[in-house]
Amino acid sequence: MALAIFDLDKTLIGGDSDFLWGEFMSEIGAVDPKSYQAKNQYFFDQYALGKLDINEYLEFCLEPLSKNTLSTLNTWHQQFMHDKIEKILLPKAQAVIDEHKAKGDTILVITATNSFVTAPIVKRYGIDNLLATNPEMVNGGFTGKVEGEPCFQAGKIVHLNRWLEQTGESMSGAYFYSDSHNDLPMLELVDNPIVVHGDDKLLQIAKERNWLSLDWT
Repeated sequence: MALAIFDLDKTLIGGDSDFLWGEFMSEIGAVDPKSYQAKNQYFFDQYALGKLDINEYLEFCLEPLSKNTLSTLNTWHQQFMHDKIEKILLPKAQAVIDEHKAKGDTILVITATNSFVTAPIVKRYGIDNLLATNPEMVNGGFTGKVEGEPCFQAGKIVHLNRWLEQTGESMSGAYFYSDSHNDLPMLELVDNPIVVHGDDKLLQIAKERNWLSLDWT
């Protein structure tokens, strides 16, 4: 038995849930469509280049959560799952998850995208363990700020180490599946780094290091 860790966006799903949430919020008129979509695309491009200012991005993407009640946000998220997420779930990803479960492995998703957006998607795959960037909540509503450290790049390891201490899980023989060179710190940490739908930079690294590279689409 081992720990099987998965990135979410562009790994377990065929798209980026954070970007798609921004698109969805624009489409339903929860934010100003023109300006929000332009900034959403800008941050998406910065991430792909490995130049994302995570704090600037989180200030942008968490702000709309603070402007609406949790009840309204949950209703929107149900529609978001139907309109945006269901069609990009990957049966081959589910098969790999189920294979790890059959072996008795512990399944964990670790993602930079905030937990409000990602938790229902992870549950949809039948996964209980999620480490994500946590939006701060006060008196039952989001503040627009981050609670603790963003779960991004080396920050994923900070979140992971805390979780390992709390659960007693071991990294011996662990797997990590990811698409992005932004996850290089995590890929270098595990015994079994596996690239899924890798970006160009990560595919080159995978080739140089003889890492397994997969396509679940």
